[in-house]
Amino acid sequence: MSPRTTFLSKLIGLYCLLAALAMVSHKQATVETVNALVHNPALLLIVSVITLVAGLAIVLGHNVWSGGVLPVIVTLVGWLTLIKGLVFLFLPPETAVGFFGGLHYEQCFYLYAAISLLFGVYLTYGGFRSASTLTGGRS
Repeated sequence: MSPRTTFLSKLIGLYCLLAALAMVSHKQATVETVNALVHNPALLLIVSVITLVAGLAIVLGHNVWSGGVLPVIVTLVGWLTLIKGLVFLFLPPETAVGFFGGLHYEQCFYLYAAISLLFGVYLTYGGFRSASTLTGGRS
């Protein structure tokens, strides 16, 4: 496993874990914040640009489609992040609001949090496990 895959799986995994835990512990605030974000074109633009940059960084630095499940998942996360940034950057604000409404965010909140949590657990475990394998048990 490459050091880049190990680093990115730890980074993305810990982010997903912490974000999911924060989401669940502050459900109403999270729902209100995400709803306000989608309905504010200026904030949506800023978040879209940040998401686009994060996706580009992962895709340019880790476009690995072989070598096991972990590197492929890290690459997929990069591509999905890049696509998400592009979609929200180019969608008209009204369409973004409609798209968000179709996700039923508040009704499916715990499902979205669980998906983030599962990705976080898998990526974090895989990242730290491979780091421990690379260093002979010392990470």
